[in-house]
Amino acid sequence: MGFLQKLKNKFKQDNQEEVSTKYKEGMEKTRKSFSGRINDLIARYRKVDEDFFEELEEVLITADVGVMTVMDLIEELKFEVQRRNIKDTEEVKEVISEKLVDIYYGDDDQEIETLNIQKEGLSVVLVVGVNGVGKTTSIGKLAHKLKAEGKNVMLAAGDTFRAGAIEQLEVWGDRAGVDVIKQSAGSDPAAVIFDAIKAAKSRDVDVLLCDTAGRLQNKVNLMNELSKVKRVIEREIPGAPHEVLLVLDATTGQNALSQAKTFSEATDVSGIVLTKLDGTAKGGIVLAIRHELHIPVKFVGLGEKAEDLQKFDANAFVYGLFADILDESNED
Repeated sequence: MGFLQKLKNKFKQDNQEEVSTKYKEGMEKTRKSFSGRINDLIARYRKVDEDFFEELEEVLITADVGVMTVMDLIEELKFEVQRRNIKDTEEVKEVISEKLVDIYYGDDDQEIETLNIQKEGLSVVLVVGVNGVGKTTSIGKLAHKLKAEGKNVMLAAGDTFRAGAIEQLEVWGDRAGVDVIKQSAGSDPAAVIFDAIKAAKSRDVDVLLCDTAGRLQNKVNLMNELSKVKRVIEREIPGAPHEVLLVLDATTGQNALSQAKTFSEATDVSGIVLTKLDGTAKGGIVLAIRHELHIPVKFVGLGEKAEDLQKFDANAFVYGLFADILDESNED
């Protein structure tokens, strides 16, 4: 049985067919361009040779898998094809899908995708990212998700600079049925977060989600502001923040990668929330972020609804990439 079929069976056995369906539907744009080009490549090449690998490299780079990641992936594929003595290009599909999962996890286990929530006491999640990537919306959706899991959640409106950011967070707070701690626009973000921590402690909150500014006069100011907020959190709760989630827009491709590098330097990013994955044909950016920056993707946006913010699962992601190919082989 091939790797893809094993994945499909795994989702069935674990009663996670809903998850695999969400990934399949949410990754339609990426899959159409990716699977289509791989199928086309396989149709044109009868045997696995150097020219085949060169064109495969191009397909992967076009899907925004990232040049460094593609080089490593091609190297592993060549080794595996030789080891298994694969001659027929059809069989390479299975190896590609398998290696994409391997390259995502590396030496780590699948727990890297799990949000670091403390078993006891307050967990603080700092959410960072530039304006326009869906940061505030992601916080609202995450609050909805955590509340549905039985957590007592609170939001801190730390983005005091962007017009309308506080009101936007309040709308999401109302929707999710969680409290929002705020001050007036233009207030010191660190002071807002300080207030929110005090309130969260007094109300026995499980998870405090902190919004932050996405743009100040320049990058240095923004990074200094984030460092200050982080220091306040650390002072009030040793060991916090327990997560620093960077929100990136999947539709910006390689630009998202450079944003991730900048924010990592300032705040020790522990996980990525990748929004609008359903809106891009270049979903390979997930692999580039993970492989090149060693930061796990923890959540992906696969649609507009609150439930469409899904916990990331590299197996479901690869299944979403190859689902059409799998369906075709089932029809044969």
